[in-house]
Amino acid sequence: MLLLDSRDIPVEDRAERVTTLMAEASAATVRLAPHDDLHARMELWQLGRLHLFRSASSGMAMSRDARRARSDGAPIVALAVQERSTARHEQFGHRRHVAAGELMLVDLTAPFAFSWATTGASRALQIPLDVLGLPPETLRSAAPRLQDGPLAALVARHVVDLFQVADRVAASPQAATVGAASIDLVRALIASSPGDDTNARAVRHETLLARIQEYVRQHLRDPGLGSDRIAAVHSMSRRQVFALFARSGTSLEQFIITRRLEAAHDELGHPAARHKTIAAVAAEWGFRDPAHFSRRFKDAFGMTPTERRESATPRP
Repeated sequence: MLLLDSRDIPVEDRAERVTTLMAEASAATVRLAPHDDLHARMELWQLGRLHLFRSASSGMAMSRDARRARSDGAPIVALAVQERSTARHEQFGHRRHVAAGELMLVDLTAPFAFSWATTGASRALQIPLDVLGLPPETLRSAAPRLQDGPLAALVARHVVDLFQVADRVAASPQAATVGAASIDLVRALIASSPGDDTNARAVRHETLLARIQEYVRQHLRDPGLGSDRIAAVHSMSRRQVFALFARSGTSLEQFIITRRLEAAHDELGHPAARHKTIAAVAAEWGFRDPAHFSRRFKDAFGMTPTERRESATPRP
């Protein structure tokens, strides 16, 4: 959903209108730097309880004081990846420069300051604190060291990938599922940050599981994806991998099949894939036997792959 596009505002009114609209969308105080081509764009997507928020603009500064932070009716934490330019972020007495590609954690229930001097952009996952389920002290401890955590690169890549397909994911039946998986990954990232031992043991299982699940997501098209590969990459035995998934209430095989079926379901509903045969789509997502793929697909979604494609094809 497009929240703001400065191109729709007359040049003579742009500075005032953009400042007002950005302040309303972010529930913060906003100041815009003088610029020959003042511009701003803000977008929002919903994936269940997770929101994706992208902001791009010429130079600006955004902040919340204690009074405004307390008045926010929906406690939210934002995990952002800086997309363009270098941002300055200050919260809980810590100041840092956030370069493009780096992670930043903002507790929107507490005072903060955020800015970039020239044209910049940022992509953020907005998560309700009650869904995240981590104590405030864990958030505060993790925030300044987030970039040094073992999952930092993986989560940053996930955020970038997610925004590249945001329109398609938000419109798909799997939107809430993808949102929940992303929240699990952020929870694991925060809980595994360096120097925070408060919840380390309690989330060790969840952290490792989230890393493997993300690895599976990134390699779904790989025909060699399986327990041997996953165990080797994560320095585990196959038995440990199987036990890890068993404790989560599922199996590795079922997890991989479910994610591949969901990916095939999405692709069959996409206009760009209409030229592909059902067998080709099945093979692309790791199903060598088209008949077996069709049976598993119908069991999962209550329709055949052909019916899924026809349901997504506009009728004249």
